[in-house]
Amino acid sequence: MVHYLFLFFGAAIVNNFVLVRFLGLCPFLGVSNKISAAAGMGLATSFVLLITSIACYLVNTYILTLYSLESLELIIDIVIIAITVQLAEIVIRFVSMDLYNALGIYLPLITTNCIVLGLVLLQGSLSFNLAESVAFTIGAGFGFTLVLVLFAAIRERLAISDVPEPFKNTAIALVTAGLLSMAFMGFAGFAGSAA
Repeated sequence: MVHYLFLFFGAAIVNNFVLVRFLGLCPFLGVSNKISAAAGMGLATSFVLLITSIACYLVNTYILTLYSLESLELIIDIVIIAITVQLAEIVIRFVSMDLYNALGIYLPLITTNCIVLGLVLLQGSLSFNLAESVAFTIGAGFGFTLVLVLFAAIRERLAISDVPEPFKNTAIALVTAGLLSMAFMGFAGFAGSAA
């Protein structure tokens, strides 16, 4: 059980996909103006991460490897990601039209979000079993959502703060992202080789 907690904590905090691995910066900067949109994007991406992780693991392990078709892994993984994103888009549109409108173009762009493909490829290279993959994926989704919500909260405060003119908008957002990244990298010694 401790091993799975280390995988979760390692993916969420120590090796956060946004602030440490620098994957998924487009939605990180694009959707983080409001906390509600950031939380929605984080949850939608977490849903896609979980479904694609499980589906890709099962397909890669029990179909492609069984029939010696490992060369098709990347293509099949991308197709699974695209199908899962379409499913998430339909669910979000059905559940909350306001959230669907707030996410805008970033929702279908989850298909090209490098966190999703990066997670699947990383799990394959680390040779995780299914339970380890699920723990790692839930941690990655939690970490992505946490960072988006934290950054959105900071950006909402910055919007009403007296920021010097040269640092307004994107500049202060990038400086803040850098400081947040350094804060997360401070956890590097806690989980050692968790992921």
